[in-house]
Amino acid sequence: MTPATPFPTEAIDDADVRVLLLENIHTDGAEFLRGKGYQVEQVDRALGEDELIEAIQGVHLLGIRSTTYITEKVLDAAPDLLAIGAFCIGTNQIDLPATSRRGVAVFNAPYSNTRSVVELAIAEIISLARRLHEKSTDMHAGIWNKSAAGSHEVRGRTLGIVGYGNIGSQLSVLAEALGFKVIFYDIDDKLALGNARRCATLEELLAEADVVTLHVDGRPGNAGLFGDAEMSLMKPRSLFLNLSRGIAVDPAALRAHIESGHIAGAAVDVFPVEPKRQGDPFESELRGLKNVILTPHVGGSTEEAQQDIGRFVASKLRSYTAFGSTSLSVNLPEINLAADTTRHRLAHVHLNAPGVLATINGLMGDHGVNIEAQSLATRGEHGYVITDVAEAVAPEVLAELAQLPETVRLRQLS
Repeated sequence: MTPATPFPTEAIDDADVRVLLLENIHTDGAEFLRGKGYQVEQVDRALGEDELIEAIQGVHLLGIRSTTYITEKVLDAAPDLLAIGAFCIGTNQIDLPATSRRGVAVFNAPYSNTRSVVELAIAEIISLARRLHEKSTDMHAGIWNKSAAGSHEVRGRTLGIVGYGNIGSQLSVLAEALGFKVIFYDIDDKLALGNARRCATLEELLAEADVVTLHVDGRPGNAGLFGDAEMSLMKPRSLFLNLSRGIAVDPAALRAHIESGHIAGAAVDVFPVEPKRQGDPFESELRGLKNVILTPHVGGSTEEAQQDIGRFVASKLRSYTAFGSTSLSVNLPEINLAADTTRHRLAHVHLNAPGVLATINGLMGDHGVNIEAQSLATRGEHGYVITDVAEAVAPEVLAELAQLPETVRLRQLS
């Protein structure tokens, strides 16, 4: 499938690269891109679809966080767009199939805020176990309640981690150092760290855990993962945390189990519906409950994490724009080639069909183009080939390559 709108194939000078960064992305990312000569515009909030369509005209690189949604309609309005940087972990706010169909690379930061989320989880588990939030609220109201009732150490307790990826596994290590017995459940076969034990089923974990914490991704299958049925299987007076995805938990069911006393406390950082702008009103069934910590999606919001994310994603956008590198791309086949100033480079995203590479090379051979180096990778429905040649490719050759029925996107990088 070819793009709905034509795409430019000519090389872009650094000074002509336009970047739009939304949602208050850390200044280190913006300064990195400015240091490469790019024109960078920063906006401190998310943009709705109509606003984004207007703002994205002529933009080559787009940076977002979790509350700007990239739809097919937005992509149709952005023929110059080369890449999107999600300055966060999740990419469920981006229509990934639509970006792939247009040869728009997507990058995220899968590791940069791991430590920040883990530290928040540890802090909230201890706070819930000691009922610190509740006691602090009483103190601010002028109530002196020096009771140990309902306050516990975490040492010797069982922590159940649902989702044993980057965050879940690091939490496992730190929690064990605090004296937790750690069990986990994941749909994939994951290596247990330290003395952690894998549970065969979610039901097994819920029956054993004193604290249950979710660290799952935003795939559609995780919507409604935790509702009344799952909470009913938890141990009486256990604790519950969700620092992963708002769609994974039924907040009404969680409220009912907290009010009944079955769940002794909860900490929630993500919600099915979240305000789009700073200062917008927040509504949730979980407001006003005792021993419930609510935070505004700040699991990865530390200065250190945002700085690392800014630098990491900005460097990925730069490497793709300048050199064609798709290392750690979320949607395109991965190729990572160093810059070579002695050669000219073509980057070609195409449909993954038999004979495409032979067709590309045959066409260039017919025009006397000498290939000096080449790298190909495929991923699902798409392939990606980087070709280094001795001399700049003539416009008529580029036109023929762009018009191949399998071509999704073609760029001349230098």
